[in-house]
Amino acid sequence: MDWQPLADQLFGSGHSLRADGDFLAGTVSFDGRPLTVIGTTNHAPIGVRLALAQARLVLDTIARHPGQPILLLIDTQGQQLRRRDELLGINRAMAHLGMCIDLARRRGHRVVGLVYEQALSGGFITSGLIADACYALPEAEIRVMRLPAMARITKLAPELLENLSRTNPVFAPGVENYVAMGGIRALWRRDLAGALRAALADSPTDDQRARDGASRGGRQRAASVVQRVLDAA
Repeated sequence: MDWQPLADQLFGSGHSLRADGDFLAGTVSFDGRPLTVIGTTNHAPIGVRLALAQARLVLDTIARHPGQPILLLIDTQGQQLRRRDELLGINRAMAHLGMCIDLARRRGHRVVGLVYEQALSGGFITSGLIADACYALPEAEIRVMRLPAMARITKLAPELLENLSRTNPVFAPGVENYVAMGGIRALWRRDLAGALRAALADSPTDDQRARDGASRGGRQRAASVVQRVLDAA
């Protein structure tokens, strides 16, 4: 879905959300209260400039509008694969964005992510996966690594990974698999404004992804390992 009809469904046609290239930003009125919207479009590659622009708006919201909720609209092909961005420290810029989102949560801002188009790799890890909860539209595409790349990194045969992906959500792309693993809390269907309203009211402020993954059968060991570490601390 394009960001403009999505924004119209969420906020009505009179919203103030605007695109500056691949960067989405604006403060909109939702249920009579201000809401900061930060996002990307056009399957944006997240480079240093775009990561810092998003981080700046998060910090501005923390400084100027204490407690104001933040909605992250996610459409990204991952980090910018360009020498200039590597030399400028894309890893640090993306880490900075993630830390700013975490700071907002710690300061009492409800942060909700929505994958409305595409979410790949580091561009997703440092945005929606750091929110209080991340949601997705059913038609969205989500993956962290394609199976051929996974085979190169893990040194496992592509055929083995292909077989594993048929039964194990950890090895398979797709929104339904990310719901099963707990990375996506739920899919938003039909009444998008109602889904956002419920998310702002009910999304947990503690990290429940491992527990959700265990209860849904997508990640059966993560929650128990986390608990063992906590018990040993």
